[in-house]
Amino acid sequence: MYSPSRRSFLKNSALATGAGVAASLLRPSVWAAPAGSNDAIRVAIIGLGTKGRQHLQVLAARNDVRVTALCDLDQTALSSALKGEEAKKIAPFTTTDPREIMARPDVDAVIVAAGNHWHALLSVWACQAGKDVYCEKPMTHTVWEGRKMIEAAQKYGRIVQVGTQYRSEKGLNEGIKFIHSGQLGKLKHVHAVYYGPRGSIGQRNPWYPTNLNYDLFCGPTPMVPLERNKLHYDWHWTWDTGNGELGNNGVHILDAAMRIVQSDTPARRVLGIGGRYVHGGAAETPNAQIAVYDFPNAPVIYEGRALTAKPGVSYMDAVAGIRVGVVAYCEGGYLTGLTGSMAYDNAGKLIQKFAGDGGGLTHMSNFLSAIRSRNASELAAPVTIGHVSASLCHYGNISLRIGQPADSATIAQSLAPIPAAAAITDGMKKHLAVHGVDVEQQRLALGDWLQVDGAQDTVASVSSTDPARLERARFLVHEVQRPPYVIPEQV
Repeated sequence: MYSPSRRSFLKNSALATGAGVAASLLRPSVWAAPAGSNDAIRVAIIGLGTKGRQHLQVLAARNDVRVTALCDLDQTALSSALKGEEAKKIAPFTTTDPREIMARPDVDAVIVAAGNHWHALLSVWACQAGKDVYCEKPMTHTVWEGRKMIEAAQKYGRIVQVGTQYRSEKGLNEGIKFIHSGQLGKLKHVHAVYYGPRGSIGQRNPWYPTNLNYDLFCGPTPMVPLERNKLHYDWHWTWDTGNGELGNNGVHILDAAMRIVQSDTPARRVLGIGGRYVHGGAAETPNAQIAVYDFPNAPVIYEGRALTAKPGVSYMDAVAGIRVGVVAYCEGGYLTGLTGSMAYDNAGKLIQKFAGDGGGLTHMSNFLSAIRSRNASELAAPVTIGHVSASLCHYGNISLRIGQPADSATIAQSLAPIPAAAAITDGMKKHLAVHGVDVEQQRLALGDWLQVDGAQDTVASVSSTDPARLERARFLVHEVQRPPYVIPEQV
């Protein structure tokens, strides 16, 4: 444990440098040394919710890793993690302040499993402190943050893996290769599906949590009182801290779709459509959403539904037999999958099945192997790709957020260039009608087509030619960071 004076110095130094890590505290990882050492990699985990606990369980079971530090802003979560079976194998340093993790010489790598709004800042701090990073998805909360993470990884020579573990999913990878072999014919479009039930998060009078440092919880985002019932997890459904379901789970599916359409850059055009229905409460993000991505090889259409198949049931609708994953439609058939994949002909007859393994264990092993080799090109999901996957989510949300309620005819006109998107939108309308939603009365928001400049990480233009909408879109690419929790322009 640090002495009080040491801890005070750490905090003051961080604040004085715009919440960066003081240069005098930066220490290179021992894994910057030549490859070949058999010593265990020393890992810290920041964020001990469901995903952080999963990482703890996996890492504690390995002989080539030592979990030397745990951090969560909520002491309750920290204490709970220490009571788990996996924690009996370790004796870590614990803290509720992630800045203390960055200064520790016994940490070689950091697992970032905190909220979306903290991903980029914690990753940049870790790179500055000479530590490698495994950052959970989505890699960023805004488009701009992704470029800063890339710059930090490159400047400090760090290994940065993104937690889009389906990049390491055996059966999905085999299915994608099957499509690229041409055995299903030319790719027509990809339907990226996430049908997952989400109820109301409630609403109450404004309140501040008192069981943790709420200023630190908010970090780079506005420190405003909550109006939802719970602090944890439901931060996904407010724009200040989350990116909706598109950024939460949709990023996995869009990342798979990117590989199917063979792109490592953002779509050239993006359009967002959606709204929030049935379940009100304090949530801001949509629970019915479509994002259309115009890639050169084939369009990708993301569709997210949070309402069940019909009122009073717990199950969800399905597309081509799946509720979560990709459906890649080709001239001679289609492929479905996420954990594993299956190829069918146009009559729905199974052609070939590719068994899956989930990818999680392989993905973490890939990260640890790259730490030892110091070769970032080995990574399955490097920071450069994580930036693109997250950006797809951000651009889809940005288009929706600058949109306006529109009637069906106007929506159909916007989607006319991509018939598959129009058909999927019609399916969404029918789904909402089952729940008593008349979209002519409770209209879907229709965003502008965003012309994306991937090289500059910005929106070049919007289809409405409205300068106010373009200005708003460009603002949302960056947003505003709250001092002192700021990533500097020069990392």
